[in-house]
Parts: sequence; C-alpha cells; structure tokens
Amino acid sequence: MRFLSVLFFTILLSFSVSAYSNNGTKPLAKNFTGISLDGTTINLADLRGKVVVVSFWTTRCAICAAEIPKLNKLANEYDGKDVTFLGLTTDNETKVKNYLRKKPFNFNILPNSFGTLLEYADRDGSGNVNMGYPTHYLINQKGEIELKTNGFDKAGLLDSNIRRLLMLN
Repeated sequence: MRFLSVLFFTILLSFSVSAYSNNGTKPLAKNFTGISLDGTTINLADLRGKVVVVSFWTTRCAICAAEIPKLNKLANEYDGKDVTFLGLTTDNETKVKNYLRKKPFNFNILPNSFGTLLEYADRDGSGNVNMGYPTHYLINQKGEIELKTNGFDKAGLLDSNIRRLLMLN
C-alpha cells in the first residue's frame, strides 16, 4: 500500500511540475478555416490582433438555444470593436439556415465544422471526443487561448474577460 501511495504521489508531482514548465504561457489556438453562411472564408490566423470568441454549438442543444439571446446581446455590444464572434457547428448549412429563421444568432456562423471540433475537443481516457455544448473559447489578440468554458450562462464571464483584454491593448 505504501508503495502505491509513493507511486501515486510521484506521478502527481510530475504532472504538477510539467504544468509549471511552460513559464505561464497560454496555449496557441489551433488555426482553422471555414466558410460562413454568407460564403465568406474565415481563417482564424487572419484575425490576429482581435479578440475572438469561438462558440461550438448545435441546433439540437437546448442550452445553446437559451444562450443565443445573451450571446447576441454580447455580440451587439462589441459591434464595431476589435472583437469577432464565431459560431461553429457540425450541423449542415441547410439545417442551420432553417434553425436560424426561428432563432437568429448574430455570430458569423460556420456550419460543417466537424474537423475543427475534433481539433478543439477534449478526449476522455479512451480517446473519445468529449465536448459539451455550448463550449466557448476566448482567444486573445496574440492568438492564445485566454479562456475555455462551457455550459449555461457564460455570457457574463465572456464579457468581463473581453473587457479585460480590450483594456490591455
């Protein structure tokens, strides 16, 4: 039993050390390119210098539907500022357009984003994709992931962090 305790502590300590070995740097957001509903090609690397909110959502998500009005309000508040809002979904263009007729979403919507979801999603112990909806990534002006959050009622958290990032520049 003592051996297992020592082994567990050693493994835990090694993870702790590796977490601090990056000198406090934030991970770079993985670049992606997608086609928005209006036909515009959006490349994340082209948005450097701006704050970018990337939200993964789906038309089948009740929490996403409840969050859309709050996220729309947030996007409207930053209209004309150096902030870009992207809504990525694995749903196809037809399904998304039908959904948006009933529930407008004021982000640049990128349908068919399954490949990007695979790049950003966490993995469970078996390597299976593990991403709850909605999941939001806040990317700073340097292209680093500043914040990752998911679930209900995150507009306020996103807002306070966007404000902080805009004040830094």
